Amino acid sequence: MKSLCLVTVGVIAMTLLIASISLLVAHVFQTVVDLQVKQGTVLKNGTETFEAWEDPPPPVYMQFYFFNVTNPLEVLQGDTPLVEEIGPYTYREYRPRVHVQFLDNGTKVSALNPKTYVFEPQKSVGDPEVDLIRTVNIPAVTAMEWTRSTPLQFATEVLLLLYQESLFTVRTVHELLWGYKDRLLSTIHLLHPEIDPVFGFFNKMNGTDDGEYVFLSGEMNYLNFSRIVEWKGKESLSWWTTETCNMINGTDGTSFHPLISKDENIYIFSSDFCRSFYLVYDSSGTVAGIPTYRFVPSAMVFANMTVNPDNAGFCVPPGNCPGTGVLNVSICKQGVPIFLSAPHFYQADQKFIEDIEGMHPKKEYHETFLDINPLTGLVLQAAKRMQINVHIRKLPEFFETGNIRTLIFPVMYINESVLIDEVSASKLKHVLLEASVVTGIPFVIMALGIVFGIVFIVLVCRSRGISEEGGEVLIDSE
Repeated sequence: MKSLCLVTVGVIAMTLLIASISLLVAHVFQTVVDLQVKQGTVLKNGTETFEAWEDPPPPVYMQFYFFNVTNPLEVLQGDTPLVEEIGPYTYREYRPRVHVQFLDNGTKVSALNPKTYVFEPQKSVGDPEVDLIRTVNIPAVTAMEWTRSTPLQFATEVLLLLYQESLFTVRTVHELLWGYKDRLLSTIHLLHPEIDPVFGFFNKMNGTDDGEYVFLSGEMNYLNFSRIVEWKGKESLSWWTTETCNMINGTDGTSFHPLISKDENIYIFSSDFCRSFYLVYDSSGTVAGIPTYRFVPSAMVFANMTVNPDNAGFCVPPGNCPGTGVLNVSICKQGVPIFLSAPHFYQADQKFIEDIEGMHPKKEYHETFLDINPLTGLVLQAAKRMQINVHIRKLPEFFETGNIRTLIFPVMYINESVLIDEVSASKLKHVLLEASVVTGIPFVIMALGIVFGIVFIVLVCRSRGISEEGGEVLIDSE
């Protein structure tokens, strides 16, 4: 009977150990979890995934920082501009998806994404309706660039003198953001109705959308979850000079497919940048106690064409490349000489930093990043950071430009950030706990196998000890 018990314990121990190792090698339970995640990450009406995609619960904040010019007269004489950063002016951003329609048997979803901004005084440095900023007079600069060497040049010069316009202007934060009626643009509007008489960086962008998007639902392939296939009725862009640069790649940056790996590139299409770009793995960490992978824009994305020849298509006109870290988007901004970069020219050519006194690029403050949970693809924390610059130069036709140097002049930058809320974090932790329990089953089986193995060894040792004691007793009796 003892021998049978001993054999049974040994067999159970070996069976459990072999089974656990086999399960671990075959990734059986991990495969089960992955399959469940894939099946659950689909844009389907009535699911938690769809509800979170339609109206994301974590609060989004948009912070605006302005560069106030402190030596405008010296700049017109050719000196280095000195700017002072003022901000943040913080707004809560609401961005639900509306007019959602399912297409092609649920494989595609179309939607509009209007954004509404509400000022948050407690998170701001001042009152945007009162605080004044001295910056580049963009309507005047644009008018001069539009009309130089044209029959309208003289008329523009007369209007500049009549309205006493100069290369720099003083406006409130609210005017610069949401718009003010410009006298010069109002006059041009009479001749060209397509020109808006109101100028503001976010003019007509509060409570409005940037066009209809068509997304893949992920029904056919989890890797295509929320990937954009159309924007404004088109499958590609038309601003740039190569087919690759005009591609619409990736998601809108708010959601990604599950099972993210460190080796893949994360693609995003941004209408603000008028292009797609990709992010690469940077580091691992945690947000609210949840494991994350941090992805940041690759240095190749905004590299000069000499470093990354694929970027030649973003040089408009062809061959006219501003340098690493700066993108000329005037072609998609109605000809306004707008150049985009990271704040303080982070990761841009050193010349841009040296041209402006007051630039202090720092990774922790000025880098765009995404913190993504690799299992679910959910964004736990993110910051999109973008600087708006204006290309200014001396135009001999207009004395208003003085002897100013050719500059990529920083005007403002934004920090659009999101951090997962407590309720969403709690739900995600529960999901991850369930997944950990399932994937941990082989280790539980292995632990039981080890326990039975220890019991088997103890029983064997005891059996041998009893046998040896019995032999000694027989010897003594003789």
